[in-house]
Amino acid sequence: MPRLKKATKEEIQIIKEAFQEKYTDAVTELEYKNDYELLIAIILSAQCTDKRVNIITPALFEKYPDVFSLAEASLDDVKELLKTCSFFNNKAKNIIKMARSVIENYGGDIPHVQKELMKLAGVGNKTANVFMIEFEGANLMAVDTHVFRVSHRLGLSYEKTVEKTEVELVKKLKDDLHIFHQAMVLFGRYTCKALSPDCDNCLFPHVCKTTKSFKPQ
Repeated sequence: MPRLKKATKEEIQIIKEAFQEKYTDAVTELEYKNDYELLIAIILSAQCTDKRVNIITPALFEKYPDVFSLAEASLDDVKELLKTCSFFNNKAKNIIKMARSVIENYGGDIPHVQKELMKLAGVGNKTANVFMIEFEGANLMAVDTHVFRVSHRLGLSYEKTVEKTEVELVKKLKDDLHIFHQAMVLFGRYTCKALSPDCDNCLFPHVCKTTKSFKPQ
């Protein structure tokens, strides 16, 4: 396969303007009422669809509405509530551990600082960034499978890993990163899909480099 060309400065500007116009007010499709619910929903969404998470969380949040109740929860009970979620065993352990840590180290309040969030069980760089993007409108980039695929198809990055792709996107897009994250997630989920992308409704037919379905290593 011939080497794909990277997006030019002019093409990057076209991409930015189109995403800003269409997705300025875009927010996560995860359903939540507060920062506690948002953080748990993001943790559960790893390797799981937002749609599935939204089916699971109402019963979880009704029974355990805050970190204090969740910290005292039975692991087996939480596992039962999460059983239709991928990796539910680990996620059940992590959210209970997370709740206990928030009580012990932050007085029961979810921290709103990326580095502090990453000290919590089940919260890595991507989860922390998504939380900060959604709740604080932070100028951060989080790279999931959709963002990875879209950024590669548009020539914004050809890095092999999520981490390196994030660095390159931050460098090239610079500002309004919260908009571009949400934009690429939604654009990738509904238009620039991994299989059978809806090219007829693409915002960038003149910019797209390939329909190859990129996956991070």
